[in-house]
Amino acid sequence: MKTVTCYRPTGQKELDLVAESGYLKWPPRLPDQPIFYPVTNEKYAIELTRWNISAFGIGYVTKFDVNKEYLDNYKIECVGARHHTEWWIPAEELDQFNANIVGKIEITKKLDRTDT
Repeated sequence: MKTVTCYRPTGQKELDLVAESGYLKWPPRLPDQPIFYPVTNEKYAIELTRWNISAFGIGYVTKFDVNKEYLDNYKIECVGARHHTEWWIPAEELDQFNANIVGKIEITKKLDRTDT
């Protein structure tokens, strides 16, 4: 099976829920969050994490692999600069997305206010 590496900026509350799952899945979206957006590269994930630190004080960059055949069903969206690319997974499809994660969700970086 071929996989695609995804990245995601993550706050402490969301990371705690990921940890509760054994680092195997993402928690359900909140009512005001209609999409789940893993990003295509670590550079963008780091930027997003830095932007969100002011609100939360700490942030994490995570990395995980997803079944390529499944992820190919979603278009990569460019939302700014050339490297600001992400997949838009509808919130109601998150369980299926989680079922296609291969291996565990890993923390690649921990950032705090000194990193902004």
